[in-house]
Amino acid sequence: MKILVFVILAVVVGLVLVLEIGLRSLFGFGNPLIYVADEQIGYLLAPNQRTRRFGNRIEINQYSMRGSAIAKMPAPSTLRVLLLGDSIANGGWWTDQDNTISSLMMRSLASATNSNYQQVEVLNASANSWGPRNELAYLQKFGNFNAQVIVLLINTDDLFATAPTSLQVGRDRNYPDSKPLLGLVEVWQRYLTKQKPILEMKAVHNEPGDRVGINLEAIGKIQELTRQINSEFLLVMTPLLREIGEPGSRDYEIKARQRLNDFTKVQQIKYIDFLPIFNSNPDAKSLFHDHIHLNLKGNQFISEIIERSLLEILTIAVTR
Repeated sequence: MKILVFVILAVVVGLVLVLEIGLRSLFGFGNPLIYVADEQIGYLLAPNQRTRRFGNRIEINQYSMRGSAIAKMPAPSTLRVLLLGDSIANGGWWTDQDNTISSLMMRSLASATNSNYQQVEVLNASANSWGPRNELAYLQKFGNFNAQVIVLLINTDDLFATAPTSLQVGRDRNYPDSKPLLGLVEVWQRYLTKQKPILEMKAVHNEPGDRVGINLEAIGKIQELTRQINSEFLLVMTPLLREIGEPGSRDYEIKARQRLNDFTKVQQIKYIDFLPIFNSNPDAKSLFHDHIHLNLKGNQFISEIIERSLLEILTIAVTR
């Protein structure tokens, strides 16, 4: 009887080990990206992380950017672009390091500008669910890293983004602040247990006042900072999947989009609105990973258009 119990126990332990190894090696469970709270920014991806999720490589550098380690000051004859954004810019677990918008832009710009620059760097300062106020706070804290151009990549939802908060860190399964003991534990916590509501988030989501106006003001402050540090500024907005085609954007989104359009004209901000561009593309819906995020094809599509605008901006800046 004791031998039978021992055999059963050994089989169970063996199966658990095989399952744990499989979850870690095939899917990256047990090694999620972790977050740290920040009083002004709300939260950041913890610096100096590497992981692989569902086969996709993810690296976070010493400044909580998605990318490899960088020098604070670029080397001479370097074109440096700073991309600020949310999960669309970041790419998330579904995007390999080489297929993020910043990586695609970096390779393409290096080819297009090789006669003018010895090196091209596109830095990627981004995190899930950041809005203009998070991105402004990041720029205020870390500076522009001597980038010649700052690109702010937002989506329609960001016009309604709430104030930065760190309430999610360590309490929301999507914002862990520590590694789980096992991959099995992460699967259990992420997929097999119910998320406990964070009651204090209700006040955040019910933020009073003109939220669109507040976010436009944050965008204006980012533009002003770029002027103060002698950088150029490009604003880019991607749509939600449901905005493409009919019935299109909802009434409140149309009003907010018009406010942004008017704001960019008054502020003389170089602005790319991808909604009309996507609407003119008969295959636009194939560019999306889900209702808001882009897949590799989508990343390639928008990075090419952003690159053309960057080259125009850089040409104008040189001739001033």
